[in-house]
Amino acid sequence: MTALLVSVAALIASAPAAAQPVPATQFNARLLAAQNVLRVEAKVAQVVWDNTLATGAEMWAQHLAQTGIFQHSDRHARRGIGENMWYGGHGRYSPEAMVGLWAAEKRNFVPGIFPNVSRTGNWYDVSHYTQVIWPATQRVGCAVASNARTDYLVCRYATAGNIDGRRVP
Repeated sequence: MTALLVSVAALIASAPAAAQPVPATQFNARLLAAQNVLRVEAKVAQVVWDNTLATGAEMWAQHLAQTGIFQHSDRHARRGIGENMWYGGHGRYSPEAMVGLWAAEKRNFVPGIFPNVSRTGNWYDVSHYTQVIWPATQRVGCAVASNARTDYLVCRYATAGNIDGRRVP
């Protein structure tokens, strides 16, 4: 498992584009592995894949692809469930590169009590990263939907992260 995590960490840093289409099960496994690399680095427990969360993420990703409007789903419709989103050119990014953009927020992250966890003073600058490494999160499910120009990734997390007053490692 350690060798896999090291390999995925290298892919996050070096894989900006997808070389070829990736089967859905492998794509999901790679999304999970890329996020677990970040969690291991942050010294928090790894998350497991949750198909129910993935189904909700898929419905929202399809909505984004159909409307082209990039916005979070209604929090009241997903109580207790966190959400990260990403978009980029259709077919141009690997799962590791997608997660890698959230991982890049680590450069502005400082451990502390949320929302005071950003070098910039703006918690939003690290919000994707902090959701990925949130200590209480145990499960994740993700989905990608596309239109002719854009891929939309949505990941859902249980339990939700980014809770005011809680410590982030």
